[in-house]
This record gives sequence, C-alpha cells and structure tokens, in this order.
Amino acid sequence: MSPIHVLKLDELSVVGEDYYLAAEKLIEGNPKQTLWMQYTDPSEQFFAGIWRSEPGKWRVSYSEEEFCHMHGGVSVITDEAGAAVTVKAGESFVIPRGFVGTWEVVETSTKRFVIYESAS
Repeated sequence: MSPIHVLKLDELSVVGEDYYLAAEKLIEGNPKQTLWMQYTDPSEQFFAGIWRSEPGKWRVSYSEEEFCHMHGGVSVITDEAGAAVTVKAGESFVIPRGFVGTWEVVETSTKRFVIYESAS
C-alpha cells in the first residue's frame, strides 16, 4: 500500500478553466468565471480549489456544503427571503446545503473553496 501524503494546495500547478454560466441562471451581466480545481478525493464528493468571477449576478441553489475564504473582490450573497451578506477579501464563510438565492459579484472576486457533496 502506498503512503498517503499531505498536499499543499499553493504548491500544486493547475491550469484554470474559463467558463460562463447557463443563460437561465443569469440575472445581470455575463461574467467570465475561472476555476482552478486543486483537489478531488477518490469518492468525488470532496473538492478544493480557487474560483474567480467577473462582475455579474446569478441564481444559486446549493446541494453541497461550501467553505469559502475570499482572497479579493466584493460579492453579495442574498437568500431567497432577501437577507444579504457582503463578503470581501480576508473574510471566510460557509454556505450550507439547501441554500437558495443569488450571488452578485460587485468587484471581480477570487475565493478559495472547499466543497463537500454528500452521496445521494
């Protein structure tokens, strides 16, 4: 059996993948987003990486648990009842499974994320 090693995410070289959101999710703009997936576990239920988005606003619906640490920018996350939380560089937060609302990038935002998606 091979040993299991600690992975330092900042030392992994990963190519970012650019993408755009599906039209049905968009509310404002058409922000280019980039994803650097740095780790996926063998079960494909646990992920970690970096995400960046240009300004825009879209609908979100979370089936996963997500921890985020903002590296730059300003975003506003609003739940379906209208309660808004502004997040900016240096702040950390969790979005729980079942969250429904909107994500608005006010200033180009970059975050480190860790996601856990439970098995169905």
